Amino acid sequence: MSYPQKTHRVRRTIVVISLLLLAFFVYQQLHVRAATKEAGYLRQHLTFSAHQDNVWSVLFSPDNDLVASASADGTAKLWHRGNGQIVHNLVHPEGLPAVAFSPDGTQVATGSYDGFVRIWQVSDGTLLKTSPRHDGVVWGLTFSPDGRTLASGSNKGRVRLWTPATNNVRQLAGHDSGDVWSLAFSPDGRTLVTAGHDHLIKIWDVTSGAWRHDITEHREAIVSLAYSSDGTLLVSGSDDKTVKLWRTADWSFIRNLGDDSECVYGVAFSPDGKFVISGARDKKALGEFLQYHFGYKGGSNGVTVRLFDTASGELLQSTSNHENDVNYVAFSADGIYVASSSEDKTANVWQFVANGR
Repeated sequence: MSYPQKTHRVRRTIVVISLLLLAFFVYQQLHVRAATKEAGYLRQHLTFSAHQDNVWSVLFSPDNDLVASASADGTAKLWHRGNGQIVHNLVHPEGLPAVAFSPDGTQVATGSYDGFVRIWQVSDGTLLKTSPRHDGVVWGLTFSPDGRTLASGSNKGRVRLWTPATNNVRQLAGHDSGDVWSLAFSPDGRTLVTAGHDHLIKIWDVTSGAWRHDITEHREAIVSLAYSSDGTLLVSGSDDKTVKLWRTADWSFIRNLGDDSECVYGVAFSPDGKFVISGARDKKALGEFLQYHFGYKGGSNGVTVRLFDTASGELLQSTSNHENDVNYVAFSADGIYVASSSEDKTANVWQFVANGR
């Protein structure tokens, strides 16, 4: 065989192998889903579809009767958990990533693309107060357990503690760069944990504003945080595709919950701390790209909501009911319901059955 013939054969072989590898990659990205598990813990109760754009956040009121959802369509909607009937439509000039109920349930706060935190009266939907402006989008928002302070996270590593009664604002400096996505107060209100694009979970003393500790084990942006109701555990969800459990006594790592996920955008404990629920991206990277730019939906929905046993880390149930990424998940205070919000413009309410039957 002549040298040109050998060269042609080698090139042809390389092309064939490359095409086979590309075909395998495309198949794996578009058609191979994460592990699924069927069970009876989560039973879909209703789908709320009144939003016109991505639903960023969803929360139950403390009395479990109302649900608040915040959307990129510029509205926060308060609606009945039982039937989805809208009680108030809170209109904003720009989209809303964040929403939070006050501990007594009389007020609801919203965080907007325009940099403002607004507080609304739940009973009649009136605007009560607007915060000094953040230098960027308000991505995360939470009330302190006593209801006196609102913690918010924004662009450029900004974390603020705002006291609406006095309009006093304190800035916590420490996140180096990027967005601060999630914040959570300890149940006793003395500690605040924050996390975001810099891959760090930061622990702060609320009274002094002093930094206490960094958790550095995540490899990508951390999008969600939640305390257990007794304050002994913290759970985090990250773009590194992990749900991690931490012991708050010394901030030591306990375990990963599950081992097969896409980017995790939402996490929440059940009120008794025995279960963790997570919301995640519903497709792998190629599917996400095609979905975002060309409307690709694929042959089936991805795995978006997962329920874990806290003690063992075992996956108990997964669902594929949403047609796009799940941004946020929440348990009701009585532990009977779960809510999930999605980029598919809907929020789902699930009945939760603790024995899975």
